[in-house]
Amino acid sequence: MAETKPKPHYLQHRDRQRAKFAEHGADPMADYELLELFLFNSIPRRDVKPIAKDLLVHFGNLAEVCAAPLHRLIEIKGIGEKTAIDLKLLHAASVRMGRESLLGRPVLSSWTALLDYCRSAMQFEPVEQFRVLFLDRKNRLIADEVLGRGTIDRAPVYPREIIKRALALESTAIILAHNHPSGDPTPSHSDIVMTKEVVAAAKAMNVVVHDHLIIGRENIASFKTLGLM
Repeated sequence: MAETKPKPHYLQHRDRQRAKFAEHGADPMADYELLELFLFNSIPRRDVKPIAKDLLVHFGNLAEVCAAPLHRLIEIKGIGEKTAIDLKLLHAASVRMGRESLLGRPVLSSWTALLDYCRSAMQFEPVEQFRVLFLDRKNRLIADEVLGRGTIDRAPVYPREIIKRALALESTAIILAHNHPSGDPTPSHSDIVMTKEVVAAAKAMNVVVHDHLIIGRENIASFKTLGLM
C-alpha cells in the first residue's frame, strides 16, 4: 500500500494563520502575517513567509509595499507579475474605498478622513501629482481629480484649467493637494506662488480655496495652518 505523503508544512501554517485572523481579526497580527494572508491566494504552492518579510524589509511597511511601482515589486525574489499586480490592486482598492467614504460628505467636518485619503493616495508617489478636490455649496465632495503629473520635483499646474474644471462641475469650493516625493512637505517658493495664483483666479469666479495640502512621507503641510493663505 502506497504511503500517503505528508502535506507541505506551509499548508498547516496557512490554516493556522487563517484561523487566527478569523478568530481575532487583524489587530494581534504582525504586518508580515497580514501580508502572508494576502499572498496565500497569489502564491498557492509555496511558503510565502520569507517573501512577505523580504517585501517589508525592502520597502519598509505594508503601505509602501502596496504603493511600490510594479517594476520594483517584481525585483523581489518570489514576486512575479501576477502577484505584483495583485498587490497593486490591493492599493488601488484601498484608495478607492477611502475616496468613496468621503463622497457626498461634508469634507470640512471629515478632515481626518480627508487627510488619511490624501496620504494613502499620494504618500508614496514617485513623481509629483497635483490633485484637486471639488466641493459643492455644502462643502460635500463631488469629485476628486488628478490635474497634473510631473517629475520628481514638479508637476505642471494651470490655475485657469483648475477653475475651468470647477465651473464645469458647478463646484463652489476646492481643496488643492500635491505630494513631495522627497518626503519633506515644506512648501517651496514655487508652491507658494502657484497657490496665490490659483486663489486669485478662483476668487474672481467666486470659487473658494479652502486649503492647499502638501503630502510628505510622514507629515502633511497645510497652507492654511501655516498662514500661507
